[in-house]
Amino acid sequence: MANEPTPRLLDEQLCFALYSASKKFTHFYQDALAEFKLTYPQYITMLILWEKSPMTVRDLGKRLNLDSGTLTPLLKRLEKLGWVNRNRNQEDERQVDITLTDYALEQRDAVYSRVNNCIDLIGMKQSEYDAMNDQLERLQTELDRVKNNHLIQNH
Repeated sequence: MANEPTPRLLDEQLCFALYSASKKFTHFYQDALAEFKLTYPQYITMLILWEKSPMTVRDLGKRLNLDSGTLTPLLKRLEKLGWVNRNRNQEDERQVDITLTDYALEQRDAVYSRVNNCIDLIGMKQSEYDAMNDQLERLQTELDRVKNNHLIQNH
């Protein structure tokens, strides 16, 4: 018989470690953001908007890797909670612009402070945090490269 592949057990799978860590981080942030009534997806949306606002729904979706079917309900909830405004673009009414409300601008530093305090609880040094973030960015780049080159299909 030809060489059979060596099974990689669940606890040896990088994808499972990332999946589990992601779930734990999401719950961690959910608790941290509860006082603001923000979910984790809403929080990362707000992070992008605090960096650059206004943005179109399309640009926001590209940045978050979310399709409009997921993003639109999320933005509607943020609007209902008073964080954002959604308005048709004056030059191209097919596009919807997302802007921050005064409330969102007023709450920004409180949200940052709350999340930063929670990150401090992890006890990770800034250099470790930065190194892990760099590794994950490299991993994402490689996954994109593999996907774009269709290398998975050739194996």
